[in-house]
Amino acid sequence: MGSNPHVPAPSEIPSELPTPTTPLGREALAAILARPDRAVVALDFDGTLADIVPDPEQARAHPGAVDALVALAPKVASIAVITGRPAGVAVRHGGFAGVPGLDHLVVLGHYGAERWDAVSGTVHAPAPHPGVAAVRAELPGVLDRFDSWHGTWIEEKGRALAVHTRRAADPQAAFEALRGPLGELAARHGLIVEPGRLVLELRPPGMDKGVALAQYVRELDAESVLYAGDDLGDLAAYAAVEKLRTEGPDGTPGLLVCSGSAEVPELAERADLLLNGPGAVVGFLSALAQHL
Repeated sequence: MGSNPHVPAPSEIPSELPTPTTPLGREALAAILARPDRAVVALDFDGTLADIVPDPEQARAHPGAVDALVALAPKVASIAVITGRPAGVAVRHGGFAGVPGLDHLVVLGHYGAERWDAVSGTVHAPAPHPGVAAVRAELPGVLDRFDSWHGTWIEEKGRALAVHTRRAADPQAAFEALRGPLGELAARHGLIVEPGRLVLELRPPGMDKGVALAQYVRELDAESVLYAGDDLGDLAAYAAVEKLRTEGPDGTPGLLVCSGSAEVPELAERADLLLNGPGAVVGFLSALAQHL
């Protein structure tokens, strides 16, 4: 990591910006304000840049999100959208392609297994894991064995599959009933289950948002990092930021932002800054851009 320059005292954070509740969070925001060109801003998509909706295919970036990213991108080292979705889907639903001013944007899809760069407009990805095809064939039969499957549905994600329970009569009961059997199915074919907000994703192991974020921060030799998320899958990115804070002589200042959700208290408890959903995240990014 690059050596950390002198940064302004946390008390010098502009009053127009929400103030992190933790000392480490205030230190990180101060570092971002002092040297934005050495900062990585990393963001989840669903629940952070886009509102959660019953049908993920209908999810779109929150109004104002692209404008906020356009204002922020030229002032920071990079903006990275890190998502469990395929990179191309996140680009399409986010409206990120061909937008002037977003040259510093990358989308790390499938938890970092895929990468889309705004500069080239192309997606780079490895070959699919063979276990995904096997699980795809068996999954409907596994769901049929449980009464709780009614109202659940399978989302095809190309390199992964997700079972959503939000539409079930008792979404949480369906989630708990299916978690074990889907875990066994995934394990038989070399996959893992990633739990989320009333969704169970069956995907290949070896990559998560934490691995993707840490690799990207090191790639850019960033001096500070902001990560915003809302779901259980974001805990790995939180852990990566917490580890980066301790590495090297001075560590890498990191700001953990939670896009508020009562469904995932684990994230809120570890966050430096709580924001009330995608609208508030977009407002924060816009305000941050104005002060850089």
